[in-house]
Amino acid sequence: PRTRNPTLSCFPPCPMANPTENLDPNPPTREPEDELEEPSGDKRELEEEEEDEEDTVSNAYRTKTESLFRRMRSAPVPVRVHDVIVKGNSKTKDHIIEAEVEAVIREANTLQELLEASRVANSNLRALDIFDSVNITLDSGPPELPGTTNVVIEVVESKHPLTGQIGAYTRAEAKSSSVEASLKYKNFFGYGDIWDGSMVYGLDSSAEVGLGMYLPRLKGLPTPFSSRLYLSTQDWLKFSSYKERSLGLSLGLLSSKYHELVYTVAWRSLIDPSRLASESIRRQLGHSLLSALKYTFKYDQRDSYLRPTSGYAFSSTSQIGGLAPDSRSLRFFKQEIDLRCAVPLGFYRAALNFGVSGGVSFPWGSGYRNRASSVPERFFLGGNSSPVCSLSGPSALWGFSTRGLGPNEARRKGDVERDFVGGDAAVTAFADLSFDLPVRWLRERGVHGHVFACAGNTAKLTENEFRNFSAPKFMETFRTSVGAGIVLPVSLFRMEINYCHIVKKQEHDRAKSGFFLTFSA
Repeated sequence: PRTRNPTLSCFPPCPMANPTENLDPNPPTREPEDELEEPSGDKRELEEEEEDEEDTVSNAYRTKTESLFRRMRSAPVPVRVHDVIVKGNSKTKDHIIEAEVEAVIREANTLQELLEASRVANSNLRALDIFDSVNITLDSGPPELPGTTNVVIEVVESKHPLTGQIGAYTRAEAKSSSVEASLKYKNFFGYGDIWDGSMVYGLDSSAEVGLGMYLPRLKGLPTPFSSRLYLSTQDWLKFSSYKERSLGLSLGLLSSKYHELVYTVAWRSLIDPSRLASESIRRQLGHSLLSALKYTFKYDQRDSYLRPTSGYAFSSTSQIGGLAPDSRSLRFFKQEIDLRCAVPLGFYRAALNFGVSGGVSFPWGSGYRNRASSVPERFFLGGNSSPVCSLSGPSALWGFSTRGLGPNEARRKGDVERDFVGGDAAVTAFADLSFDLPVRWLRERGVHGHVFACAGNTAKLTENEFRNFSAPKFMETFRTSVGAGIVLPVSLFRMEINYCHIVKKQEHDRAKSGFFLTFSA
């Protein structure tokens, strides 16, 4: 019987054949008869002959299958794909399905390669997120073309193309909460297209509304295309005395396993309703145009995102702004690098994770040395989200509040608080030793312990401040913290209950020792 789970089955001459593939899952039942007739001698002989024929066919099939298995174990079995047949797609265009399959299927020259290519093709089709189930069958080719096979793809399109989600989220380190809702419609035009709308409202007056579209293929492009129109408001009054409002459009031009290229154009506005902002923040208030191209290369070979025990990961993000011929266009260059490595220790599933993140941002154009960089493009450190999970540049630092360290300035007279204005260069590093707990019930559910240490710093380089920068001074002012805790990983996020001890901080830093409950996506 067919199932809703994606499967990969074969007919002869493939060894993965299912002898019951063509059997009716609900065979007809025989109605009881009033009188049973005694079969005659001729009928008995006919039934015995039919049973002998079935046994002969079954034995021949079993012999052929075992022979093919032996051939596959000893040497490659040559085979050529004759045709790709698509079934079950009443709405989805054939070329959308074939585009996900042809590239990998046609390159297979042996049965072993074809089985692996079919597995990859099955995964590609499921990743489109428009089918309830996918079944790929390898059938024998035409009799006049020996050594060929037909690839039969049977799909069941989603019965419920409209889906929605709603949830409430809390960021303890930022002391903020938000309600998020989204609505998604799949395969509206039959091109594998996905349309979605989302809304986020934060209790700190931050909000975002967005409309997005995703196409797996566009005009023969080898990679998916996506676009998103958004209107957002971010409230940084508590940390930096400004609110940021943006109306923009982002276009995903390239998206593959390792590469991503995104162009963003947005009209941005910085305001200060409190009228208490520091001098450097006040100079940046007003309107500006963001026209930027961002390229990301990511290579992640770790065995897990939530609890890596072996492997390594590298990420590089380059962004250049100022691509629009407008005087209000923000001209800047930003580079971020992340390196992660996990080393297994061989006992209690213990592993040592360590990582380094760094970034630099500076303006370009005439007089760039005397100009200040844009505040939203600077680096702000702090927050208790785990750096083990993220590959998003220097940001998190256990024990320090969000935007709780780095260059800062006094606000206007009458306010004792200070504005954290961010840095043009930042570096963070961490080491995390994870291990299983001695309680079996906890081990079976992935709950484990860890001890950690982290350090980081940020500095200002623009407006000729690079002349005052020195590596020894930068190292002397590093902030550091250590701690231990329990990690509770679930399918969507990593929850930690940690005790952090601040080893070193600077004047005006917002940091304290104590217990913290954190969530990391």
